[in-house]
Amino acid sequence: QTQILFLAIFGYIFLKEKISRVTLISIFLAIGGVILMIGSSLSPGQMTGNLAAFIMPISFAILILIIRKYPHVDMIPLQLIAGIVAMIVGYFIAGKIIISYHDIFLGFLAGFFQLGFGFIFITIGARNTPSAVVGIIMITEAVLGPLWAWMFANENPPLSVLFGGSVVITAVVIQFLSPFIVKKLAK
Repeated sequence: QTQILFLAIFGYIFLKEKISRVTLISIFLAIGGVILMIGSSLSPGQMTGNLAAFIMPISFAILILIIRKYPHVDMIPLQLIAGIVAMIVGYFIAGKIIISYHDIFLGFLAGFFQLGFGFIFITIGARNTPSAVVGIIMITEAVLGPLWAWMFANENPPLSVLFGGSVVITAVVIQFLSPFIVKKLAK
């Protein structure tokens, strides 16, 4: 979830977006919460996986910066093209694909509703939302994944995941309440 840092840093450097103290505190809280959630499951892994894990948040940050820089350009068709390109690349990398119809259906549901709608909403919302705030909102994905697994698949997350998730949600709530808090303090 390093995308928060990349979004904040790139937004500051390339778009001259100011990062408020509240947003900075929210960023550090959210990152701390994610570290609590995944801290024990971190492993060195292979270099390819580490490289992909480093490139993905940077490419996502660049996407949000492009949307922020050109808010009048409709980027939603680009999401469709990106999905098709990813599907083609995945097909050639996999070589041979043997998938049941049930798994194809589940993949369609996840791809259409979770990824498709999620990226459409982020693409629309990022036009008017500062880059660092988009990153803070996006980190709720790390919290909601274990929550859905707990609610619908009867998985019991460790206490560290629940505690880390509550820290992330606290960071998001602080970020959203910050305009109201600043307004109250100014009076």
